[in-house]
Amino acid sequence: MATRSTTACSRIAVALAGVALLSGAGPARPLADYGPAPELRGLAGWINSPPLSMAKLRGKVVLVRFWTFECINCRHTLAATQTWYDRYHARGFEIVAVHTPELAAERVPANVARAVRRESITYPVALDPDYDTWDAYHNEYWPAEYLVDAAGRIRYVHVGEGDTEAAERAIQELLANGNSGDRAGAR
Repeated sequence: MATRSTTACSRIAVALAGVALLSGAGPARPLADYGPAPELRGLAGWINSPPLSMAKLRGKVVLVRFWTFECINCRHTLAATQTWYDRYHARGFEIVAVHTPELAAERVPANVARAVRRESITYPVALDPDYDTWDAYHNEYWPAEYLVDAAGRIRYVHVGEGDTEAAERAIQELLANGNSGDRAGAR
């Protein structure tokens, strides 16, 4: 996985703890509650969608994923992400792919649009060239995923490649809750 900073050990531990909750054999454990999802901030444009906000997406299960088109780890995750969108979008699932550039060429909106077409991405892509949304999520890695329930709370975090089965189980669980944002009885 790519990194913008190597000083985020505590954030990594929190993210990995979220992954550990759903990894491994045996019955699924309850999803964690990492608190409210920050609002999308400072976005320079959108591809495949009019502008969205977390407030407008309330009531849906939302995957906020940070990526950049030249990151090989990010590219390895695109097929699974598109499959989830195709499979679950009609059931109240949305993806906001926050494109936060690492390289100069990735800052050019036309290059991002070309990459979105090349990769056949159909879900919304937000352009975050100044790292405003990235910073709001205290994100440090490409790719990174934050799964948000219908009540607007982060319930699953994953950094890097892999563990697509756990992520899909988390999506299914949140959708099965009827988009209520139910936190396993905790209020």
